[in-house]
Amino acid sequence: MSEFVHVVCAEGEGRAGIATLLLSRPPTNALTRQVYREVAETVADLGARDDVSAVIVFGGHEIFSAGEDMPELRTLDADEARVAARVCGEAVDALAALPKPTVAAITGYALGAGLTLALAADWRISGDNAKFGATEILAGLVPAGGGTALLVDAVGTSKAKDLVFSGRFIDAREARDLGLVDELVIPDGVYDAAVAWASRFLDYPPEVLAAAKAAFGGDSLETLGRGDRTGND
Repeated sequence: MSEFVHVVCAEGEGRAGIATLLLSRPPTNALTRQVYREVAETVADLGARDDVSAVIVFGGHEIFSAGEDMPELRTLDADEARVAARVCGEAVDALAALPKPTVAAITGYALGAGLTLALAADWRISGDNAKFGATEILAGLVPAGGGTALLVDAVGTSKAKDLVFSGRFIDAREARDLGLVDELVIPDGVYDAAVAWASRFLDYPPEVLAAAKAAFGGDSLETLGRGDRTGND
């Protein structure tokens, strides 16, 4: 049984078929090796469920994810860091490859690996007060899990380099203007807006949606190149 990642079904009329992958590791939803493994396992389960047509990725009403769990990372030796990078990549790949439409519902912060996880979803709905950043460089790291490739895909090479090289925080409006976010709403409306977005796909045959999503697959993140966590291995 997962400790930090749960599946919640959206309730209410017209919401049958929408499942929520809920990150639940307060206070910041920091991402550890265990969390990544739970994400990958949960995504695999959702992919096999015939009663799920669309998936929302949500960190709760306070924060999506502030990124890697730095206390854990500081305890890892080089071999353990490589394992951590691998399990991160597996979780991100699993979410990106889920054969159902996915929407990230972003509140508070989506930083570092948290931003990478959000970028693995098909679309992103954000509160208009949320903050974003590819902040790994501030801790002497570079994005793992295909984070740089996903950023390039979302905003282009030049803007992705600006975000990765600087590690700067950006607000929700800049994130929307750059292409990181598809819709801004009031903070209290993030989850409902994500449900409304996901609901658009409930009337279409799942196998057709899966085929349409597969047509956008392109090169794997492994081919595009994942970042190591440090340049010191």
